[in-house]
Amino acid sequence: MAQLPPAAVRERGLFNGRGGHGARRAQGLDTGDRDPDGHIDLLDLYAPLLAIGPDCMVAHLGQSLDGRIATASGASHYVTGPEDILHNHRMRALFDAVIVGAGTVRHDDPQLTVRLCSGDEPVRVVIDTERRLDTGFGVFGDGAAETLLLTAVDKAASGRHGNAEVIGIERWGKGLCPAAIRKMLTDRGLRRLFIEGGGVTVSRFLEAGCLDRLQITIAPLIIGSGRPGIVLPQVESLSDVLRPAVRRFRFGADVMVECLLHE
Repeated sequence: MAQLPPAAVRERGLFNGRGGHGARRAQGLDTGDRDPDGHIDLLDLYAPLLAIGPDCMVAHLGQSLDGRIATASGASHYVTGPEDILHNHRMRALFDAVIVGAGTVRHDDPQLTVRLCSGDEPVRVVIDTERRLDTGFGVFGDGAAETLLLTAVDKAASGRHGNAEVIGIERWGKGLCPAAIRKMLTDRGLRRLFIEGGGVTVSRFLEAGCLDRLQITIAPLIIGSGRPGIVLPQVESLSDVLRPAVRRFRFGADVMVECLLHE
């Protein structure tokens, strides 16, 4: 796989972490089997993501050891540690659009902006099939970045939802069609897409075969109940499961596993 020169990655803001080391090493990012000093080279982590090609979709979830992304009430601040949060901000800076589901907005009210590193703001995309979110959430009113609200075609009568543009998408089961979402965003010039949650949204794109890579950061805690991460249709045999090639990185006490789904 072709590797980008350091300058190409540096231009995307990866080496300007606020509060971290502003060079090729990131504070708290380490891996025992890649560097005898216990540190990870940011080029090793991010350059392959830039080299996949102009069209790609990468999803990320943070979960506990027992596969929970939040408690039963939806509390998820913070399952993973600060290194993984910084990683999410860097991913936002590397991609054209960041996508979340309605549940993530409802429970976390995220800004979805680039604040912990330098970089351009991605377009914020919220998937709300039944258009149940009100306009009081920050993404619909703060004006910090262009925002799109994707909803079912029959719910898209009004063209605006707060400051967000409303776009109707065809239904797919209980949600919206992942392939139609990806095509619509690509047609608008948003070709590099980052899905930041939640579990239902990521699972639907994975089931539909739309993801090129899936990142799961596992934190050393056991919740014991609550909201699961990945949920896919039941299989009868282990011969039917996904067995992707993976890359592994240590984020402080957490471990991030990146699944290479479409190389």
